[in-house]
Amino acid sequence: MARAASKNGDGPIIIKKYANRRLYNTHSSKYITLDFLADLTRKDIDFKVLDAKTNDDITHGVLTQIIMEEENSGQQMLPVGFLRQLISMYGDSMQGMVPQFLESSMDNFRKNQKQVQEVIETAITSGPFGHIAKQNIEFMRTAREALMPNLTGKKAEKAESLAELKQQMAALQEKIDKLSVD
Repeated sequence: MARAASKNGDGPIIIKKYANRRLYNTHSSKYITLDFLADLTRKDIDFKVLDAKTNDDITHGVLTQIIMEEENSGQQMLPVGFLRQLISMYGDSMQGMVPQFLESSMDNFRKNQKQVQEVIETAITSGPFGHIAKQNIEFMRTAREALMPNLTGKKAEKAESLAELKQQMAALQEKIDKLSVD
């Protein structure tokens, strides 16, 4: 699946990772967190993480770290059986084929997810009572938006505030680091 380029269209956003495990967004000239990178990923914005000292591409490791943090925070999505099967494939003669298969499967899953939603909505809204179904669907959307914004809005505000606090803490830590070096 093609990923969106950085906001200015120049290609992926370059993130530098320093020895002290801090991440620096060269596009915005700010220190960032893994949560910020997870948000970029969810928004389908392409980025590349480079080791600040060696300039090696370490994106794979950082993305794996984000998955680990999500899994450890209660957002478990990878079943134990799947993890065992995946681990058993390391060193197997088929290991080289697994990454391409998994990526292709996930792309198909995401495409099919959208298509299934559209087919269900079309099936429900067509037919003799289609106009009633359309009204019900619109009513449900309106009700959800009326009831949920407070919950989802507060959650989004909380996440933004948390991300902002983390960035401020990173900036303060940078200042402390500079003071301790001087």
